Amino acid sequence: MSITDWPEQERPREKLLSRGSASLSDAELLAIFLRTGTKGVTAVDLSRLLLKQFGSLNALMHANQNEFCEGHGLGQAKYVQLQAVLEMSRRYLQETISNQDTLNNPEDTKRYLQSKLAHQQREVFACLYLDNKHHVLAFEELFFGTIDGANVHPREVVKSTLQHNAAAVIFAHNHPSGNPEPSQSDIDITQQLINALKLIDVRVLDHLIIGNGRTTSLAEHGYI
Repeated sequence: MSITDWPEQERPREKLLSRGSASLSDAELLAIFLRTGTKGVTAVDLSRLLLKQFGSLNALMHANQNEFCEGHGLGQAKYVQLQAVLEMSRRYLQETISNQDTLNNPEDTKRYLQSKLAHQQREVFACLYLDNKHHVLAFEELFFGTIDGANVHPREVVKSTLQHNAAAVIFAHNHPSGNPEPSQSDIDITQQLINALKLIDVRVLDHLIIGNGRTTSLAEHGYI
């Protein structure tokens, strides 16, 4: 049975229009993106197969070209289309936080940094620079490491902060393992950076650890 034969309230497109995108499952959202299934397989069933194959929607969306094109019913055209969608999402989130008078929505910040770092295969340490009204000045990836970690140098962070004339910063780094729980070294380097930046009157607002679909805030955990 094709999707057009389903009851109208169960079809992904009609469901989205009547109840909103949040009402759809991962498979239903992916089916709308795919548009069509394969012979004898609906787009929704194909989406379920792909989610099972890749393990999660996040893993599928951040697969490299070779991995993605190995998926049943996928190819280069779909990969290009997906990359365009992801980049539009990143730019939308960047515009959202850049256009705010003040950066006062932690969830927007988390989503933006998640979109920038979650797909990285190695650990990347980055900084969001803010002025004294918490308006975003710039985002910069500062340090890169192996899958096990990145070496962070407080002196370079101070130097870069001065170059951007920032009054406050938000740090972020990803855990390629997917687990966003902070390690002791994460906590220690955060404290070192707080102490270093305090000497130039720059405040550290947060340090976000990006995992697989989850983000941990060191400020919310009381470390800042």
